[in-house]
Amino acid sequence: MLSGRYTLTYLIFAGFFLGILMGWLVGEPILAVSEPMQELFLRLLRMAILPLVVTSIISAVVQVGSSKGLGLITLRTLTYYLTTSLLAILTGQILVNVFKPGRGANMNLLEQPASIGVVEQGFGALLMDIIPENPFEALANGDVLPVIFFSLLFGFFVTQLKTDQRTLMGNFFRAAFEAMMKLTSFVIWTAPIGVFGIIAGIVAKTGFDAFASLGKFFLVVLAGLSIHFFITLPLILKYLGKISPARHYRGMLSALMTAFSTCSTIVTLPLTMKAVTENSGASKKAAGFVLPIGATINMDGTALYECVAALFIAQVYGFELGLAQQGIIVLTAVMASVGAASIPMSGLVMMSIILKAVGLPLEGVALILAVDRILDMFRTTVNVFSDSVGAVVISRLEGDPPEEK
Repeated sequence: MLSGRYTLTYLIFAGFFLGILMGWLVGEPILAVSEPMQELFLRLLRMAILPLVVTSIISAVVQVGSSKGLGLITLRTLTYYLTTSLLAILTGQILVNVFKPGRGANMNLLEQPASIGVVEQGFGALLMDIIPENPFEALANGDVLPVIFFSLLFGFFVTQLKTDQRTLMGNFFRAAFEAMMKLTSFVIWTAPIGVFGIIAGIVAKTGFDAFASLGKFFLVVLAGLSIHFFITLPLILKYLGKISPARHYRGMLSALMTAFSTCSTIVTLPLTMKAVTENSGASKKAAGFVLPIGATINMDGTALYECVAALFIAQVYGFELGLAQQGIIVLTAVMASVGAASIPMSGLVMMSIILKAVGLPLEGVALILAVDRILDMFRTTVNVFSDSVGAVVISRLEGDPPEEK
């Protein structure tokens, strides 16, 4: 499985650099080949988005709801996850507004929208439109925010069913989600084709000016992840978890290295659980509850990345968004991160969901594909570290004393 992941990474890089080479050597005649390749990838991506949204969010909500008997620990866990995701997103939002990596980028993309659909609405109108009159019509029209709202609501009421019915529905949506993940993995394997098509087109039409902005985007995301990893989470750990951050870092080293190399919170889960219980004094009860849920719905690094990427792409298209308009993107990033699957490159799919939700063209996704895999390694590490901090914090809030060493 690892070799497959790395093969895809190499193919994406190959598509990226081959696109640069062919766009430079051939020039605009390459568009006859590159544009159909781009369209093929984007159509497949659009095909997968909404079914993935429905199945991932419903299965995640049902999983959390099935633990409702644990009461206060559930509320504390969800509050922690929501708070850290918001802190991560706001960190990224501040950085992307200060450094504006997409401003002035000359990419000459195929689609040039005159406005960004959702953010042109007033906030009250947006909240009203989130509630779908007909969820099937919303699915057919590709209206992502109403679909997310309906999925959250439907998932909640599945948890209110009798035990046998809840189990049946939970199993159905988990199985549907697994099937969608296999389909999505197939779509992701077409990414090298899409990357080649879009990058070749950009280079053929604009030259190499676009890549300076891409480098700035990479550095802004990395800076945001670093602030969250080295400042925000350690402060939470010290003052709420009542433990030295240095001790926690040492105990988590093997788990963090595994997360960095595999880009999967699920694969890292056993190591994370061992680290927080044996080295950081978290109770097995807290770790056993917090960490599996965190691996599904707590995606601080992914949420930060999605917010920065959406605002970067908006800047590339020449849109300067106000704070209220950016708040809509922040809200969408939080909602989308609930359904972010703990597998490699899931952030790319969730990025597509956010772009579609706010009305930005999906071809913007291909702009960041070249650096997505590298950033995936860093953001997964942040996701895992946030889960581990959550386990320690919730353990303390539940009254478990710190383990003395």
